[in-house]
Amino acid sequence: MSRKERIILFILACLNFTHILDFMIMMPLGNYLMPYFKISTHFFSWIVAAYPVTACISGLIAAFYVDRFDRKKVLLFAYCGFIIGTVCCGIAPGPGLLMAARVLTGVFGGLIGAQVLSIIADIFPYEKRGQAMGTIFMAFSVASIVGVPFSLYLASLISWHAPFIFIGILGACIVPFIIRFLPSMKVHLAPVTAGEAPYKPDVSKVLGDIVDNKAQLTALFLSGLLMLGHFMIIPFINPYMEFNKGFTKTQTPLIYMIGGGCTLVSSFIIGKLSDKYGKFRIFTICMLCSLAPIFFITNMPGIPFVAVLAIFAVWFVFSSGRNIPAQAMITTVVNPAQRGQFMSFISSFQQLFTGLASIIAGLIVVEGANGKIQRYNWVGYLSVAIVASTFFIAQRLAKHQKLR
Repeated sequence: MSRKERIILFILACLNFTHILDFMIMMPLGNYLMPYFKISTHFFSWIVAAYPVTACISGLIAAFYVDRFDRKKVLLFAYCGFIIGTVCCGIAPGPGLLMAARVLTGVFGGLIGAQVLSIIADIFPYEKRGQAMGTIFMAFSVASIVGVPFSLYLASLISWHAPFIFIGILGACIVPFIIRFLPSMKVHLAPVTAGEAPYKPDVSKVLGDIVDNKAQLTALFLSGLLMLGHFMIIPFINPYMEFNKGFTKTQTPLIYMIGGGCTLVSSFIIGKLSDKYGKFRIFTICMLCSLAPIFFITNMPGIPFVAVLAIFAVWFVFSSGRNIPAQAMITTVVNPAQRGQFMSFISSFQQLFTGLASIIAGLIVVEGANGKIQRYNWVGYLSVAIVASTFFIAQRLAKHQKLR
């Protein structure tokens, strides 16, 4: 990679860090927010779902327009709005206003993921894309190692409001670097002739093109089901670890720190292995290796905390690892001119299924009279079944694109 490519990747990874951290921190704050606001597990799941569901809607609307604009400008607009929404979360005085702030954040956040993936796909050829995706996904690891533990420390030291203010300040510091170093992304734009009529999105044509394209439909469902299976168990990890297993608020951040530390190394390795041995093959290995940890996490016996950390580390590595080759496969189903539009659909599907995962988990899980989380194992069984089913969908995508 050239120096310029490394700088762009670093900036996008930093942006992705704040974007991911904003979403990630809501879930481990469950054992702060539920007793603080005296809300049920069901209402908490809706607060978590408010962001991804709204992001899905805004992403779908934007999908009909984003390929008519410079990707850099779209990314800057969305990221600035996202920062404002995050700060609003930090000053929310009640659960209703917090949910409203999450909706505002989701409106802009729904545009970010698709733009990052589209920029990566525009800059890097398919032969290098696995490594580039691996670098971007390392933001998840850094968010887990540094972001989540530090944010939980701020929540414990000050209040639950503090993590959102921290993310907002950090995001504001990244904006000048985006302006300075990220080039304009206009290669995908069709030439505009003089006197051309203003662009009017043809919704029926866009949707018809996707429905008629089996590879694109397969990619949409693969991305959605990966999110659904993954995020079903996440919202109640911290409440389950604290209220059911007796681990303290000072111990649970170590889950994210150790797991993220492992993925920081594994993301780069998995990205290179995907380029060398094939995306579908590496996806299959990671998917299969991620199933057992899901079962153990949601059916956890009384074991030492060090064993808990080991189980979560394995889960972090392979659950994040399967997304790297999957995303590389997904970016190939559309040509550059429509890539931003299609990746907006992908991002929206991911957000929708992430929100559905939280809602479904909230409907299944209940809080017992003693404050313990009940029926969490049911969520685990469903998650295993959904994740396992993605093998067949990924296999079809690999067959369509001849990516084996």
